[in-house]
Amino acid sequence: MVNSFKAKIVPVGLVLCLLILVQPANGLAEQTDLTKVSLVPQWIPQAQFAGYMVALEKGFYRDVGLDLTLLEGGPGKPSFELMVSGQATFCTGWLSNAIEMRASGLRIVELAQITQKSALLLVARKSSGIMVPKDLHGKKVGLWTGHFLLEPMVFFRKYGINVEIIPNYSSVALLLKGGVDAIAGMWYNEYNTIINSGFNKDELTVFILSDFGPSFPEDGLFTLEKTYESDPGMCQRFVEASIKGWIYAFDNPEEALDLVMKHTEAAHTGTNRNHQKWMLARMKDLVMPKGDEAGVGKLKEEDYVWVGQLLKQYGFVHEVPELKDFYRGRQ
Repeated sequence: MVNSFKAKIVPVGLVLCLLILVQPANGLAEQTDLTKVSLVPQWIPQAQFAGYMVALEKGFYRDVGLDLTLLEGGPGKPSFELMVSGQATFCTGWLSNAIEMRASGLRIVELAQITQKSALLLVARKSSGIMVPKDLHGKKVGLWTGHFLLEPMVFFRKYGINVEIIPNYSSVALLLKGGVDAIAGMWYNEYNTIINSGFNKDELTVFILSDFGPSFPEDGLFTLEKTYESDPGMCQRFVEASIKGWIYAFDNPEEALDLVMKHTEAAHTGTNRNHQKWMLARMKDLVMPKGDEAGVGKLKEEDYVWVGQLLKQYGFVHEVPELKDFYRGRQ
């Protein structure tokens, strides 16, 4: 039986030409479709920012059309200022600082509230006679400068405490060497460093500021109002990819730590994996305090009102911006 079907033979050279013409066009489209953006964290590379490192390395930003550059933050690289000056599209920072800056006239908007409660604490030597807040009166206290002063200052004003502020930067050496009686630190970072430096817990008095009144949700994601208004969809995709990165990091902590250590080693931060493991675990407590993925990234109205009222009460702002003007994130 003769098959009546007659196949058309296409010259191999023609097929190759067609492939060459099609492939570069598709590749070019893929590249030009990506929007270039940048994110600057408020501190040096560490597990505090693991979600963004994971989202970058796993391609979550590219999946939503973003070509993201993760800039290096830290001393001398204030995240809000870098964003306001146009050197970064997005930044991380504290809610209280952002409210203060918005109230001063800078058109900053919040896209997501990543940590849901304060991790700030004051660690004091019991040998300095410090057992309760009033014992800090007249003592030397090492504090971070700039916007990081806000929360401790509210604490001091609430308890009528006057302290001698000693500017501190990226080390707990002032406390270890007896240069100060107390020092500010984060639960996920400096506290662990102090304990691992040879102090016994019973040698220290720890004031977790959220237990004494001023509980400020801290790390959020921010951009300029004009950036949001020019492309709200792009901002929303950035937030969703970032949150996906956080959830992946908490579900896959060892893989996340591999990526964190890659970034810390590139920046020569001098940290170690055990410390970053502690930090990542504490970040999960702060980002998902009840283990609820659906609540990740949401700014609660009551938290905003609480922080705003305290800032106004203690004279840091004259008026609190309307929430609807300030917050453009998840509901």
